[in-house]
Amino acid sequence: MTGTVELERPTTMPATHGDRGHRRVSLLTLTGVELRKLADTRAGLWLLIVIALGVILTHVVMLATEEPRSTANFAALMGFAQIPVSILLPVLGILAMTGEWSQRTALTTFALVPARGRVIAAKLLAAVVIALLTTAVTAGTSALANLVAIAVDGDGSWTMQPEALLGFVALEIAYVLMGSAFGALLLNSPLAIVLYFVVPTLWTTLGAMVSWLRDAAAWLDMNTTSLPIGEADVTSGEWARFGVSALFWVAVPLILGTIRIMRREVN
Repeated sequence: MTGTVELERPTTMPATHGDRGHRRVSLLTLTGVELRKLADTRAGLWLLIVIALGVILTHVVMLATEEPRSTANFAALMGFAQIPVSILLPVLGILAMTGEWSQRTALTTFALVPARGRVIAAKLLAAVVIALLTTAVTAGTSALANLVAIAVDGDGSWTMQPEALLGFVALEIAYVLMGSAFGALLLNSPLAIVLYFVVPTLWTTLGAMVSWLRDAAAWLDMNTTSLPIGEADVTSGEWARFGVSALFWVAVPLILGTIRIMRREVN
């Protein structure tokens, strides 16, 4: 006598490789990817090298020139080193934000992570991390240069006001986010780099030359409002003007750029 055995169907299907592929990638992982991408490209790597060389060059100039050498200390060395960093670091933010579109990898990126807002957030977080790391490295090289200043009869003081350090960090973050905002708005690396340097400079020039623009420039010209930031005696009013100018040059283009990226067709 033969019988048939009825097999029970499983109530749940086993997870497949395709199902595992749909798990959401964490924002921390995305930020790590964006940080790695900043150094993976030839342009990004060389830009980081140039920034490091610029910081070292500022130390050499200050210690090799007689007059500034006598006043060289940790705060002065670090303040001088912020000049090449604040000029070049925003370009890294531009390259990070325009990378998918200039290198035609947007289709791959947004296929792996369809939520474009999370990709933008990861790029911005990576830019902030780079600004913090750059400030920390600059502080380290400034400390080494200050040891040399002590040996060559410089000031050699290690005193630095917390307001100054906070100002340096705020400036680097604001400038790299400003570069990222220009990159998001324009999505073209050469155009974003050119306009990043030309438009604020033109606004500064007009604010100085045109009388009826001076009041507005006092609040909306980031080149002007950033000057007191990093000084020990910076006031709350100066911080307020810097904050307003940062909103104008960072928040506005970043919001418009985010809307553009969210709506732009990938092909």
